[in-house]
Amino acid sequence: MLSVELHAHSAASYDGRDSVDMLLERAAAVGLDALAVTDHDEVSANDVLVDRAPEYGLVGIPGVEVSSAAGHVLGLNVTDAIEPGLPFDETIERIRDQGGIAVVPHPFQEMRSGVLANVGKAELRAADAVEVYNSRLVTGYSNRQARRFAERYDLPITAGSDAHVSDMVGRAVTLVEAEDATVESICDAVADGRTTLQTRRTPWLVSARQAYGNTRRRIRLALDGLFS
Repeated sequence: MLSVELHAHSAASYDGRDSVDMLLERAAAVGLDALAVTDHDEVSANDVLVDRAPEYGLVGIPGVEVSSAAGHVLGLNVTDAIEPGLPFDETIERIRDQGGIAVVPHPFQEMRSGVLANVGKAELRAADAVEVYNSRLVTGYSNRQARRFAERYDLPITAGSDAHVSDMVGRAVTLVEAEDATVESICDAVADGRTTLQTRRTPWLVSARQAYGNTRRRIRLALDGLFS
């Protein structure tokens, strides 16, 4: 049984703060076995992750959080960038074309680009797994909705810290019953539903500071676009 962080962002992500090494250091310190880096529409951190993870005694899972036309989709075991803005089903197909698996994060939280704002529940069932615990949700209601949905349709489940700073890595861990400590074995086990969850909520003050920072970044990017 491996302890895996499946949803974390590095400084390569527009809203991430810390380096891959800082994420790896934290993952090792809290006793994880594997770490996925899932930057927003960005895969530049993956080479560093895969190369350096063994130095920390970890498996580095290359990944990405794709901004599909419907909302966010995590691609695990994905090394090449996937064009943002594609339809939900095509995004999943592009992830699988690379040998990866598609996990839908925070699907019921529309304010954070959850896909159910734009697709039906039947379409969501096409994913390989559903993130039913995201540690950055404020009330937990959306997490409960996601879990009920996954249980109803017998979908594989994951948890994710959705860490944008290294200190939050390991808040929401997916325990994976993998045959081997490899990227492929971990992803196969997730898709097969051989997972249990170990979760804690991100402190609300951390989430509030991050939301404030993200808003400032979006305003700055919008202003740069207007005057460039």
